[in-house]
Amino acid sequence: MTFTDTLNHASGRTPSMTDVEWQVRCDLAALYRLIAHFRMTDMIDTHITARIPGDEPAFLINRYGVLFHEMRASDLIKIDLHGNVIDERAAEDSEYFAVNAAGFTIHSAVHAARDDMHFVVHTHTAAGSAVSAQEQGLLPISQHALKFYGKLAYHDYEGIALDHGERERLVRDLGTHRAMILRNHGLLAGGESAAAAFHEIYFLERACQIQVQALAGGARLRIPSDKVCELTASQFNREESPLIAERAWRAALRLIVNAESDYRT
Repeated sequence: MTFTDTLNHASGRTPSMTDVEWQVRCDLAALYRLIAHFRMTDMIDTHITARIPGDEPAFLINRYGVLFHEMRASDLIKIDLHGNVIDERAAEDSEYFAVNAAGFTIHSAVHAARDDMHFVVHTHTAAGSAVSAQEQGLLPISQHALKFYGKLAYHDYEGIALDHGERERLVRDLGTHRAMILRNHGLLAGGESAAAAFHEIYFLERACQIQVQALAGGARLRIPSDKVCELTASQFNREESPLIAERAWRAALRLIVNAESDYRT
């Protein structure tokens, strides 16, 4: 059986793949499709990654050229923190294993530095990119935005992320936060699970959409007091917050289960 045949069989799972890796692949493929469902894509030029648990650091990234709405578990490419494809069959079809270079730079930086961010999402949406270009950044003008009050990082634009030297500065700017605005570029968010990462990027994107529309209205903006902003941010970080994110994730998965091709293949 050829490599292509193997990936296109009923499950899409290769014989040597562990149960853990396959589950991470399915979760990541689902996350790609949900990002597409909520119109947060930029053709083939953004990326979502997931770390694979194990002794050897490795993460999954999209096969360059696959649209997010058609992503399958078998379309994800496993690479190490140096950008090397971890699959002995790569030599059979090097084009199949193409990976976005800028995507590797950004995501390898986060995965190498943050053990708590197993899933990382990077987007170039119109609203996210618009707010990234606004001097004041994300304003505390909506409940969605207040989730990130005091918990949002910023990274200045340095050009297309092809310089591996940028990784140190990106990680420094991210600090301990789980969400960041890449100035003049887009958004980045992550979490310990696909559910957590989805929750972060969904709220950050909605906050940016609200801000763009509020500013477009031209009316004077009303901003809550610092006390209310701090309270709201803490309410988003209460004990049951992970369960809420998981419930939202399970509900969102129902949006993609009837697609023509199953993301779990």
